[in-house]
Amino acid sequence: VQLVESGGGLVQPGGSLRLSCAASGFTARDYAMSWFRQAPGKERELVARINSIAFSTSYADSVKGRFTISRDNAKNMVYLQMNSLRPEDTAVYYCSRQTGNYWGQGTQVTVSS
Repeated sequence: VQLVESGGGLVQPGGSLRLSCAASGFTARDYAMSWFRQAPGKERELVARINSIAFSTSYADSVKGRFTISRDNAKNMVYLQMNSLRPEDTAVYYCSRQTGNYWGQGTQVTVSS
């Protein structure tokens, strides 16, 4: 099992980024997949989750209406579209398959003018 994130970077407040998570070694659509983030000095927190059944989604209150998690089953990919970014969204973002406790290496997102 391997998870590889990409798409992070530096963006101005109000901007957008799309994070990608490439899954290998398993079929991602068969599992719930999540995005977490960890800011300096803070605990890792759940940002968004997409379930395997009906692909229902859930979000942290702090990102509702701004972030969207999605899948591309043909590519075995999971995405996090982030709009209206704020400085408090600055963190390392991790893709995770919680069944089995698998994590990617993380991608840095910095929101700053």
